[in-house]
Amino acid sequence: MSPSPGPHVLGEQLHEVLAPVVSGAGLYLEGVSVSGAARRRVVRVTVDLPDGPGGVTSDSLADVSRAVSQRLDEVEDLLAGSYLLEVTTPGVTRPLTEPRHFRRAEGRLVTVATGDREVSGRVLGTDGHELTLATASGTVSLPLSDVVRGRIDVELNRAGDGQD
Repeated sequence: MSPSPGPHVLGEQLHEVLAPVVSGAGLYLEGVSVSGAARRRVVRVTVDLPDGPGGVTSDSLADVSRAVSQRLDEVEDLLAGSYLLEVTTPGVTRPLTEPRHFRRAEGRLVTVATGDREVSGRVLGTDGHELTLATASGTVSLPLSDVVRGRIDVELNRAGDGQD
């Protein structure tokens, strides 16, 4: 009997197996991680919309959870023993690291760091190479290649949302 692969390798193998399932459900497979010991493994599958603003609905999340669970049952040789499956979305605290993340954040308030400064503003858009923000001092365009990190700034009562 050969030893099971480590959590990182297993996560990569499961990513390959699950990517078509998640894509078939109209979602994007953000990542797969495996943690815990063999008898208490947690398989965390993170899904998101492929592009653009909005969020994954609870119905879509439930549908993809069932499809992922079914696919994992078919490849039981990868996950010998029992495991807990968690299918989730990245949430608002996810770091913004890819052009797709900034497209998904369109209209949101973000803070991005470049090599020499930090800029906060509302995402107006991105063409995949440049990020355009509406800041307090006007419109700013930054090459995405200069962005070291980014995050969404949580707004409890967003301006213009129609609430007092």
